[in-house]
Parts: sequence; C-alpha cells; structure tokens
Amino acid sequence: MRRALSGLRPRLTLLATGLVALVSVALLWLGWLLVGGVARSVPALPPGSTVRVGDRVVPAEQLAEAVGDSARRDVLEAGLVAFPLAVLAAALVSWWLVGRVLGPLHEVTATARRLGVESLDTRTGVAGARGEVAELAAGFDAMLDRLQVAFDAQRRFVANASHELRTPLAVLRTEVDVTLADPDADAAELRRMGAVVRDATRRADDLIEGLLLIARTEGTQLGTVVPVDLAGFVGPALAAVDTQVSERGLRVTVHATPAPTRGDVALLERVVGNLVENAVRHNLPGGWVELATGAAGPGSIVLRVASSGPVVMPEQVPELFEPFRRGRVQRTAAPGTGLGLSIVRAVVTAHGGTVAAEPVPGGGLVVTVHLPT
Repeated sequence: MRRALSGLRPRLTLLATGLVALVSVALLWLGWLLVGGVARSVPALPPGSTVRVGDRVVPAEQLAEAVGDSARRDVLEAGLVAFPLAVLAAALVSWWLVGRVLGPLHEVTATARRLGVESLDTRTGVAGARGEVAELAAGFDAMLDRLQVAFDAQRRFVANASHELRTPLAVLRTEVDVTLADPDADAAELRRMGAVVRDATRRADDLIEGLLLIARTEGTQLGTVVPVDLAGFVGPALAAVDTQVSERGLRVTVHATPAPTRGDVALLERVVGNLVENAVRHNLPGGWVELATGAAGPGSIVLRVASSGPVVMPEQVPELFEPFRRGRVQRTAAPGTGLGLSIVRAVVTAHGGTVAAEPVPGGGLVVTVHLPT
C-alpha cells in the first residue's frame, strides 16, 4: 500500500502541474487575443503621415496593425519566460502539498504493517491531519480498539473454556484410574464410579453445547423466525426447576401477560429457561423469585426476572454476561457451566433486542430483556 501511495504522489503532482500548464496556456492565448483587440482601437491618423512603432516606421494607414503585432509579440515574449516559471512553481508546490496530505496515510499504512495479535495496542498517532484523512485515521484507530477488545475477549474465552473442559476430564480420568487400580472393586464401587462419570460427562456435554450455541448465535442470521409469545415459556421454565424451588423454599411470583415477538422458538425458550434457572440456582434458602412479561411501549416487549441472592456490586454486573463468570462465586464452587447469561446476551442480540442487569438492594439481581414486537 505504501508503494501505491508513493506512486500516487507523482501522479497527483503531474495532474496538478498539467492543469496549471493548461490554465497558463489559456491565459496566454486570451491575453494575446485581448492585446490584438485593444490595438485595433488605436485612433486613426491623417493619411500620408508616418509613425514609428518600436524600431519600425510605418504609414498611418498601417498603425493599428503594427501596434497589434508589436503588442502580441511582447505578450508572447513575456509568456515564454513566465510560462516555464509558473509550471515549475506549480510542480514544486503540488509535490509539497500532496506530500503533506498523504503523510498521514503513510502513517496509517505503517501502523497497519506493524500490527499483529500481540501489538493491537498500536495506534496511528496521526496529528495535524484535517478533513477526510483525519476521519480515516480516527476510523482506523476505532477499528483497532474494537479488534483489541474482541481479541482480548477471545483470549480470555479460550483460556476459560480450556480450564472448564479440563475439570470434567480430570474427574473422569481420576475416577477411572482409581477404580482400575483397586483389585477389590465390587459392583457398588463400579456403580459409584459410573454415576461420577455420568455427571462429569453431562457437565462436559452442557459446556460444549453452550459454547456451540454462543458460536452459532453470535454474528449469524437466525434460521427460523416465527411469531412467539414469551409468556408461554414461563410455565415450562418454572416446571423445570420446580424441585429446586421446593427444596430451597423459594417464593415465586409470576406476572405473565402476552409478550408477542418474532424469532427462533428454541433459542427464545432457552433465554427464559436460562434466566429462571439462574434466578433459582444462585438464590438463597427461603428467598424469592419474580417473573414478568408484557408490552414495554410501542414496538417492544419485556421479560423481567428478579431474584434474591448474594450481594452483587454494580461494577461486577457487566462481568456477569461474560462466559464463565458467576459474580463472586468461584467457578468450581457452583453447579452449571457459567454460560447462562452469555447465551442470553448472544440470543437476545441476534434477535435485535437488548439485555441489562442491575443489582437488587440487599442482595440479588434483576435481568431485563427487551425484544421488538
């Protein structure tokens, strides 16, 4: 690209110089015509007299023609001196100006050449640019900001995913090795090992399914879009966690009014299910859960899930939507994959909606989802 910019400078200089040369020729020709016209308006002298024009003596009848020829000759002589000087000045000034204009572009190109995965914090540092060049540099820096954020998030995601997948695999390997090393292992021990292996494989399967769902949803078009009412998903979502609600003695309040939208049925059902599951799983014994669906103004519907639970600091709320984040709870200290709210955000964004969360005073969380009708 730098070679292209280097070739652009002489081309622009030649173009500007050529334009100045054409304008100079046109002005010289126009001056030549005007001088000839002015010479024809010389007053007439009495016939038979003579007049000296320059180094010639001409009859009075030829005065106008002689004056015109002399004036045109003077214009041409002056033009032959001024023309190359004007063209040379135009070339020098054009070369300097084009270099000033293209200088920031060279800096942007140099920055692009230096970029790598480990050097995304590099910026153009263009100073003094104006107009479109400044907009280009600013847009390039903004793009680098977004790329850096995306690469950092991807790096964290890969590291966390590797850690999360390593845990169930380590459990599987340990259980199998211990059982095989015990020559007196009976049927009960084998059944116990089988239950542990089943739970570990289910956890790994849930984790992989969640990762694939996020990868499929983020940045892709929805496959099947049909009319959906979010209120219809509340009942099945509560039924799926009914046992946990009873064991913890949670008080559940539901205000479900019609919330029609359009989207993928399975994905939107997953959104409601994940929010309800999170509200129950991260709740306190004897706590409460509130669910509400309905219209939220022209062209929008809302799903709101609030629950009691541990205290969440406001600065921790954005982290909850990152993969494998569970607030102040350690990843290995709670069940689940840590992908619930990440999946919710990915699905809601794919449907053109928004999701936000805010802490409840005294402990707990409120998650609000807005979707277009």
